[in-house]
Amino acid sequence: MAIKVTMPRLSDTMTEGTVATWLKKVGDKISEGDILAEIETDKATMEFESFNEGTLLHIGIQAGETAPVDSLLAIIGNEGEDISALLAGGDAPAAEAPKAETKEAPAAEAKTETAAAPAKAAAALPKGVVVVTMPRLSDTMTEGTVATWLKKVGDAVAEGDILAEIETDKATMEFESFNEGTLLYIGIQEGNTAPVDSLLAIIGPAGTDISGIAENYTAGGAAPAPEASGPATEEKAAPAAEKATEATADTSSNGGRILASPLAKKIASDKGIQLTQVKGSGENGRIVKSDIENFTPAAQAQPAAAATSAAPKADAAPAAPKVFVPAGEVFTEEIKNSQMRKIIAKRLAESLFTAPHYNLVIEVSMDEAMGARATINTVPDTKVSFNDMVIKACALALKKHPKINSQWKEDAIIINHHVNIGVAVAVEDGLVVPVLKFTDAMSLSQIGASVRDLAGRAKNKKLGPQEMEGSTFTVSNLGMFGITEFNSIINQPNSAILSVGAIVEKPVVKNGQIVVGNTMMLSLACDHRTIDGATGAQFLQTLKQYIESPVTMLA
Repeated sequence: MAIKVTMPRLSDTMTEGTVATWLKKVGDKISEGDILAEIETDKATMEFESFNEGTLLHIGIQAGETAPVDSLLAIIGNEGEDISALLAGGDAPAAEAPKAETKEAPAAEAKTETAAAPAKAAAALPKGVVVVTMPRLSDTMTEGTVATWLKKVGDAVAEGDILAEIETDKATMEFESFNEGTLLYIGIQEGNTAPVDSLLAIIGPAGTDISGIAENYTAGGAAPAPEASGPATEEKAAPAAEKATEATADTSSNGGRILASPLAKKIASDKGIQLTQVKGSGENGRIVKSDIENFTPAAQAQPAAAATSAAPKADAAPAAPKVFVPAGEVFTEEIKNSQMRKIIAKRLAESLFTAPHYNLVIEVSMDEAMGARATINTVPDTKVSFNDMVIKACALALKKHPKINSQWKEDAIIINHHVNIGVAVAVEDGLVVPVLKFTDAMSLSQIGASVRDLAGRAKNKKLGPQEMEGSTFTVSNLGMFGITEFNSIINQPNSAILSVGAIVEKPVVKNGQIVVGNTMMLSLACDHRTIDGATGAQFLQTLKQYIESPVTMLA
């Protein structure tokens, strides 16, 4: 029986997609897991995998065309099967998606016709010229700052080259070119900030006259976007196998491209595995699900060690000389706020002034935890910190107290029954919160390895936006700085954040006797809209039991 395949929603902000390339043609046999096409979303160009098998009977959206999510993309069925019923009647609107799309380009131009000049300029783009706009590198990004240009006007640009480093609201990220040609124009200089969709650069054949394009371009102009994908698609109209080899979503340390199926990417992301360290067993070295499932961290040890040893050098290089301060004179220094610092200020102010915060503090004994950690770390290639033990205890306690693992909405409270714990990491420009997905299902050693990997890449500005999204609870630890107790501001949309202090050796009372003990202070900041005082107190009691008796975490 024939099956309709619709334009998928490949990101939470995606409303329409552009078919960059079809890797199958009408009449081809399709197996489950085959890549049907490459689809450009609002964030990246991604492979679209078939979940059905049969013969490709119909293509509804041609390469280079754009259509809304859920439009008819293709029909898969048995060879020779009659699909006229799917292309008519109640299903006609879906089948008409390509026609709707052919009207979509004029519709996009219609938007720019409200500003006639941009529309004409976009329509008159010289052949092969591509307008590159400020990308949306995270779901919350509204503007970006160009930290560094790695190419200058006149440089040749190949597909996959890093054009610039762009500072978002979460991290500084490398921005990769999806086109090739010569960098003809730079629209946003280093250090400048501009909204998403602003003119970032123009790429095209060397010597092309681009006069009038930059002056007439407006942020969010819809007409240049199809042109950006159109010429690139024509230039890349090579054999399907060659295109499949080039298409990826990850970049290795040497600038090469990595082939991986979407499922393999998702599993790798969930497990904290870097695709650069995995050897693919699929066609053309493509990484598939089994490669991720069979991957052992031992294979990662040498590259990780190299990266770790290189990190101090990277950190040491940009060290600035101390500012000379004249004695007896008033002297001030102005430091321009980074994009990350602006967003941190905005978000924390919104959280503090919109969510009614209150704090619950509890003291826990760490004697048993210290003994358990010492025993665990005797296992070869195992390194577990006290923070890892706290994270694991939080994950288990959240499963018992799901109201802590919640989010506030005006019309409802969302209870999350999955546990994704964000771990606050201090970086040079501020604070980032990488997320451990499904933390309750991870062992202590897995948590330890994942936290070290995420924290290391956060400090080197190598985290992807998807690694900082989706947290349901947050842990912030300042104990390593000797801070014994502090209160944090809730990382919304979470309802709570746990502040972890230092372990302190002091006199404690045990069995009526004063003895030397080790204790740690925990402070839970709660949103009173979702968490009542008694609920927060019960969560802390459960958390205390797990930390004071780590063996119970195995039950």
